[in-house]
Amino acid sequence: MIDNIREADANNPKGYYEFEGVKKLSKMDNDWLDSAQGKAVKIISPLLTHLPDRYKYKIIFLERDMDEILASQRRMLERLNPTGVDNHPDDDLRRSYIEHLKDISSWMGDQDWLQTLYVSYNDVLQQPEVEIRKVAVFLENRVEPELMVQVVDPELYREIRK
Repeated sequence: MIDNIREADANNPKGYYEFEGVKKLSKMDNDWLDSAQGKAVKIISPLLTHLPDRYKYKIIFLERDMDEILASQRRMLERLNPTGVDNHPDDDLRRSYIEHLKDISSWMGDQDWLQTLYVSYNDVLQQPEVEIRKVAVFLENRVEPELMVQVVDPELYREIRK
């Protein structure tokens, strides 16, 4: 489910697969969920706890190496504010992210109205056919894995580990 409000930029040169209404979940504005049934919706993990339990959800939780997350965030912030000073040291952000991931994982595990599949971002890049097959099975084969594999673009991977 996308609305094409955010245009492609240096951070996401192929654009954003997002729906603006998701940002209103924390304000309990979730009427749009009725039209989202049977569709994929990108929701950042802090907003997952605002999903109402009147639906059943299948969460595909994309996991990524913490150093890559921090490097990506740092570069994005630098592009958005090249002269700004960042007051968030990587160690503080790392601790905060790790704590959040533990909390959200625990919370998801406690909800009987949602199912979660954890998928490694790096594995998708390295072996897209294998990882997307797992996603297809999780989604009860209601997707076309061959088309999904074609969307994976390793050229967009900018976090080469040293």
